[in-house]
Amino acid sequence: MTAAPKLVESKSVESRPVEIKSAAPIRVLLVEDQTMLRGALAALLNLEPDITVIAQATNGHEALKLARLHAPDVVITDIEMPERTGLELADDLKQIGSGPHVIILTTFARPGYLRRALDAGAHGYLLKDSPASELAEAVRRVNAGLRAIDPALAAEAWGAEQDPLSDRERQILHRAGEGRSSVEIAAELHLSEGTVRNYLSEAIAKLGAANRIDAARIARERGWL
Repeated sequence: MTAAPKLVESKSVESRPVEIKSAAPIRVLLVEDQTMLRGALAALLNLEPDITVIAQATNGHEALKLARLHAPDVVITDIEMPERTGLELADDLKQIGSGPHVIILTTFARPGYLRRALDAGAHGYLLKDSPASELAEAVRRVNAGLRAIDPALAAEAWGAEQDPLSDRERQILHRAGEGRSSVEIAAELHLSEGTVRNYLSEAIAKLGAANRIDAARIARERGWL
């Protein structure tokens, strides 16, 4: 006999109940570079009868490969990780036909990050200090095609200052903020050194910064980097 569906209420932006059917469990790919935290999250999610963690990754590059291999329903990812950030991963997954829904799980309670996450195609944005029950609920919501976002942070995001940086300026400024030289950045992104310097000059001017390091600091503080 098929069990009756149950309803899950939510505190997220779209708070209408979600019908959860007792079919196959929701398949989750978990992406987190901190081993202990990743293990704890996987253990908690696997306690849910309708959720199973099918794979784990330590960075965005590895996660993209695993997503193509396992075709998860939902990807839960941190933002700051080696090789590729969670936001870059979300944008990559958006390009996959019938790709997984993405939940950003982060410490960054900044409107700029939320706006970028939504622009990248993420359906959920939760903070790491949220209760475990809220993460499980978010998995169910995004799997159903809904959003799972803290309402206070969402309201703040839409009233926040717009990000003036282009994607390329952001890529270059992020690397400059890590201390890489124009030559190193140019080699990594397959650009000329002059082009890298031009992008940095544009970013510095847009942010009213004194130099590239100051520009990276300002952008990071506002959640644009």
